[in-house]
Amino acid sequence: MSGMRTPAERNAMPGAVRAVLPDGRRRHFQHGPIDLVLEAFGPADEVAAFHEQAWARFRTVLGELAGELAALRTDIRAMPVVRGSTARRMAAACAPYGGDFVTPMAVVAGAVADEVLAAALAGRRLSRAYVNNGGDIAIHLAPGERFRTGMVALGEAPEAAGIAEISSEDGIAGLATSGWRGRSLSLGIADSVTVLAGNAAAADVAATLIANAVNVDSPAVKRIPARELDPDSDLGVRPVTVEVGTLRAAEVATAMAAGRAAAQSMAGRGLIAAAALCLCGDRAVVAGTSPAVSLETDDPVSGPDERAEAA
Repeated sequence: MSGMRTPAERNAMPGAVRAVLPDGRRRHFQHGPIDLVLEAFGPADEVAAFHEQAWARFRTVLGELAGELAALRTDIRAMPVVRGSTARRMAAACAPYGGDFVTPMAVVAGAVADEVLAAALAGRRLSRAYVNNGGDIAIHLAPGERFRTGMVALGEAPEAAGIAEISSEDGIAGLATSGWRGRSLSLGIADSVTVLAGNAAAADVAATLIANAVNVDSPAVKRIPARELDPDSDLGVRPVTVEVGTLRAAEVATAMAAGRAAAQSMAGRGLIAAAALCLCGDRAVVAGTSPAVSLETDDPVSGPDERAEAA
C-alpha cells in the first residue's frame, strides 16, 4: 500500500553516511556514534552485495538501539527482556558474567560489528571479511583462511606492539579492546586490554571486565563519578579512572596480577581465546589451551586502535 513502510525502513534514522576509502577496497559507514570500516574478499559481485547488505542493516541499527536504550543501560542481573537482534546479542554476551556488575552497553561496539557482519554475509560466498567498529572487530574466515591485525599499545605515547594471527580453525571471530585510555569509561587502570573470542560482543565484554580488574588503590590514581563525565553513563555514580600517575612497581604488579587472574578465569571457562594486557609498560598475555592463537610480538601487548589487514 502506498505510504506504508517496513519496520526496517522506520528504523532507518537519517544521517547515516558511507564512503569508499582511498584504497578502493574498504568502506566507511558512519551514523551518530557508530563508525565502521569494513572489507570483504571474494568475487566482485559477492563483495558488492556484501557492502550493500551491510549498508542496509547498518542504517537501521541505531534506531533500534535507541528504542531500547533504557533497558540496555540496566545491570544484566536486573534488565528486562530486549527485542532487537543487536540488543539480544548484547544481553547474551553479558549473560555469563551475571555475578559482576555489567550492562549491555559495555558491548555495544562489538555487538554492532557482529550484527552488521552477519547481515552482510547472508547468502554470500566470501573467503574473508571483517567489520571494524572503532577497534572492536567482527571477523569471517572461510575454511583455510587466515586474518592478521596489527595491535597498538596505549601508554604515554601509542606504539605498535604486535600482530594477532588468527586462522579459521581457531574458532575466533571477534577481537575487542578496553582500557581507561580508550574511548569508553573504565573502572580499572589498564592502559589497554585486547581480547580474542568467539565473536566481537564476547570479546568486548571480556575486555571491559578484564580492564576493570586491572586495578589497585593508589594515591596516583584519580577517579571521579562516571556521571560527571557523562550524565547518561550506564555506570552512574561509580568512580571511573581519569588519570594514572606514577605507580610503584608493587602497585603495577598487584594490578596486573588481578587482571591476569580475571583473564585466566575466563579462558578456563572457555569464554575467551586470549587476552593481552598493558599497564605502565608492563605487558602480559593470557591464552587458553584451545583454540590456539599466535600473538606474534617480541613484547606481546595490544591496544584500542586495531588496524585490520588481510593476510
